[in-house]
Amino acid sequence: MTEPRSGCPINLTVELLGDRWSLVVLRDVMFGNRRTYGALLSGSDEKISSNLLADRLKKLVDAGMLTRHDDPTHKQKAIFSLTEKSIALVPVFVHLGAWGRRWLPSTPQYSIRAQLLEEGGPEMWSRFMDDLRCEHLGTRRKRKGMTVVEELQAAFEALGE
Repeated sequence: MTEPRSGCPINLTVELLGDRWSLVVLRDVMFGNRRTYGALLSGSDEKISSNLLADRLKKLVDAGMLTRHDDPTHKQKAIFSLTEKSIALVPVFVHLGAWGRRWLPSTPQYSIRAQLLEEGGPEMWSRFMDDLRCEHLGTRRKRKGMTVVEELQAAFEALGE
């Protein structure tokens, strides 16, 4: 990361995450469980270019937002994982989604996850963060049943039919 313009926490956050793609990449890892370069590239509804994706992944790894590990099943593949620093952004994503649903022309299918998370409140966010810690950090899952990502994906798919 280059020298920040100031020590203001909002400025520092915008300098790290304020470009066009960083939050979208984190969103796709967080909500879409896209963990490889190929999955992120092919699964991007916004059609991120390959060079921009590579740049953002490097930037996010360097900033400690993602970790990169070699895929044991394929020598040339890497698996990206969220860090605790990224998982802590769940409430920010919820509020961004709620704001976007309220003020921008989002579609019902793409809004459903934001709506469910907003309505689910901090208890659901906490469950979601626990699920992400299990998936990305290897912690032990605290409950049985569907993960929050599975619940959100089911609602998304139901509206896409």
